Amino acid sequence: MGLAAAYQAVLDGHEVDVLEANAEPGGMAGHFDFGGTSIERFYHFVCRADGPTFQLLAELGIAEKLRWKNTSMGFFSGGRLNRWGDPISLLRLRGPSLITKLRYGLFVLLCTRKKQWPELETTSAKDWIVRWCGTDGYERFWRDLLQYKFYEYANGISAAWIWTRIKRVGSSRKSTMQEELGYIEGGSQTLIDALVSAIKSRGGRIHLNSPAQRVELPDAWKRRYDAVKNIGICCVIFKLKRSVSPHFWVNVVDTSHEIPGVIEFTNLRTVGPTIVYVPYYMPVTNPKFRWTDEVMIDDAFDCLTKLNPQLVREDLIEAKVARLRHAQPVCEVGFAEMLPPVQTPIRGLQIADTCFYYPEDRGIAESVRLGREMARATIE
Repeated sequence: MGLAAAYQAVLDGHEVDVLEANAEPGGMAGHFDFGGTSIERFYHFVCRADGPTFQLLAELGIAEKLRWKNTSMGFFSGGRLNRWGDPISLLRLRGPSLITKLRYGLFVLLCTRKKQWPELETTSAKDWIVRWCGTDGYERFWRDLLQYKFYEYANGISAAWIWTRIKRVGSSRKSTMQEELGYIEGGSQTLIDALVSAIKSRGGRIHLNSPAQRVELPDAWKRRYDAVKNIGICCVIFKLKRSVSPHFWVNVVDTSHEIPGVIEFTNLRTVGPTIVYVPYYMPVTNPKFRWTDEVMIDDAFDCLTKLNPQLVREDLIEAKVARLRHAQPVCEVGFAEMLPPVQTPIRGLQIADTCFYYPEDRGIAESVRLGREMARATIE
């Protein structure tokens, strides 16, 4: 978001300095060297609804780097890995009644087709899902996913936030039976490098290892920022000799690992060996957030062996843990009313982070959209 704002600002003729706290630009979209493989610290993918990303790629002259690929989802439940995400897979799933399956299918279809749903802002995701899918549908398909991501906040998450997640991914389908997702050739680093180059070529300056030291704000505004809760993440990244599954994304329920999903990134973008992300979302006050990397890697690998019993320790080439204390805002019921305006009482000072994408979720497209909007607002 910072780079997108800086890019728009230099286009508009401003003198631009970017203060970057880290040793490299890009934030959550940044890469790291994983044993000779350049890969994102946190997984990213592109959906058909990501218009701001497409526009920026075109402006930077790298639109041809965007690739699309047929992908699939899995659903691990009751000790079985099932194909997921299409009507036939839903009907073949063992366990739920036909009524529960039909209610779930109708719910997802409606979520992808509906363009506006303002009443969801005052409804919890749990209550909304139970209303449409029934208690059995909520318990089987949604409870663990919410619980493993938000823990004690799970019952109060906004229905508007869940809806926009379903809608974004659901809109990225070639057909009812086929999901299609996109990626940038070379990863998000390709976009970051192009942005940095465009900013510098127009006279902008990027200062690395240079965090802002202090921002002075009225106490009332500080309290509004402090009231927003955040979930941390410990994301285990594996390099493996063997594929775990044929799916890009597997929703995981009914296990002791408290992992909402497993992302086999190389089923979207080929980078050499199999790359798998296993994200542990949790409040930073959770004891698990203080687990050592070794303990977390062992737990995550054990989860992978449940998805694929043929996977053995000798298949593990390398593993890393990426940690972030503010990874996911807790978007509670009425979250829009909690957020202060992006423009602060101080003229010229705007403040935003991923909370301000709401009801959309975190993603490159929303970062680009909001960053550019903020830069354009400086000339009003």
